[in-house]
Amino acid sequence: MGLLSLAIWTPIVFGVILLAIGRDSQARSVRWLALIGSIVSFLVTLPLYSGFKLGTSAMQFVEKYTWIERFNVHYHLGVDGISLWFVLLTAFINVIVVIAGWEVITRKVNQYMAAFLILSGLMIGVFSALDGILFYVFFEATLIPMYLIIGIWGGPNKIYAAFKFFLYTLMGSLLTLIALIYLYTASNGSFDILAWHKLPLSGTVQTMLFFAFFAAFAVKVPMWPFHTWLPDVHVEAPTGGSAVLAAIMLKLGAYGFLRFSMPIAPDAAHEWGTFMIVLSLVAVVYVGLVAMVQQDMKKLVAYSSVAHMGFVTLGFFIFNPLGVSGAIVQMIAHGFVSAAMFLSIGVLYDRVHSREIASYGGVVNTMPKFAAFALLFSMANCGLPGTAGFVGEWMVILGAVKFNFWIGALAASALIFGAAYTLWMFKRVYLGPVANDDVKELTDINSREFLVMALLAIAVLYMGLFPKPFTDVMDTSVADLLKHVALSKLPQ
Repeated sequence: MGLLSLAIWTPIVFGVILLAIGRDSQARSVRWLALIGSIVSFLVTLPLYSGFKLGTSAMQFVEKYTWIERFNVHYHLGVDGISLWFVLLTAFINVIVVIAGWEVITRKVNQYMAAFLILSGLMIGVFSALDGILFYVFFEATLIPMYLIIGIWGGPNKIYAAFKFFLYTLMGSLLTLIALIYLYTASNGSFDILAWHKLPLSGTVQTMLFFAFFAAFAVKVPMWPFHTWLPDVHVEAPTGGSAVLAAIMLKLGAYGFLRFSMPIAPDAAHEWGTFMIVLSLVAVVYVGLVAMVQQDMKKLVAYSSVAHMGFVTLGFFIFNPLGVSGAIVQMIAHGFVSAAMFLSIGVLYDRVHSREIASYGGVVNTMPKFAAFALLFSMANCGLPGTAGFVGEWMVILGAVKFNFWIGALAASALIFGAAYTLWMFKRVYLGPVANDDVKELTDINSREFLVMALLAIAVLYMGLFPKPFTDVMDTSVADLLKHVALSKLPQ
């Protein structure tokens, strides 16, 4: 079995074992097995990085086996510089989420842990798939565990939120399935994604394919105005669900633009680039303003995620190396920072059972260690230099200024909005005198919570101070993608 298959199936197998043998009466054993499963799943991804060859845009660690012979469907896996980091990020966040839910989840513990392990494997499958049908199966299968996570362990309106999440994302994906079938016929019966990149398609066909893919990926990102499902889902989802949703699942849509929309329909991507830039800027500016008026901490960070993902799609469609590399770096950084923000809110919610900003005030007086971590993550969310949140946004802004000064200036305004809503929330929740008895009785983070915060803090600081290892991996693949997208594929 290849390394990518190990990365996909190790967490899934552990998840199935948990479903088979776990009971609430054995909760302690279930938690330890889940932790072992998540750590092993992370460790098997590390050789992907250590064995990755720089300086080539070719797919590496390729595996290809016949799956459905009649329709030429293959179990075809591989990663390049664009997808490698997302495999590692997914496995890392999975470890964090298992530790974070250690004491919080007290019912159906085996099902909760199994859902996250299986979801992790499926998401790695999305980032590794080189066969259209395999990609689609993994892409859609991720909905099932997340739907259950929201619907079983969520808040009071969990069923509404779970249905909204499922319907929004499923409806968009149906058009993508039609696009995949069209590409299958256009390529004389092949579901090979890399072969689709070379198809000579007319401008009309490219436009139709571009918007078919847009239907699925824009909802998943989510881009404005398709973002309305996200705040509701975040508010109702359990803390671990919010962390994985923001850190990884939103990236599935953005990754789809890089693997499908841009290389398969490059002329349409250029033609509709301005449209994508406008939607991205609206997300960056307008949604940032919406975040400023939120009273619920989770809703505020949810809108913040939409604004930060606006940077990602902006970076893609300015078609220069700084912009695209910056967007990918921003995706990875947002994975660390958004997970940290939601898990920080979870620490407070577990103690006070309120997400309302008004329920807090002066938390630093009773939880000084935790407040120090929260300050670091808040600064990273603002894009403070030296943190992961700065690197990608700065690269995208530089790329945008090269593309068009005013687009760059508008994008840069997001740093101001980000600082405004994040620091205002931090001020009202953490600073000042103790606001009420609930805050007065708070206890600082325990060793388990400290471990979660410390791991994320190390990731946020390391990426902020040493971004070169991240960009070195992706540079050649990004250059190859842009070269490919620059060459018209319209039939002569």
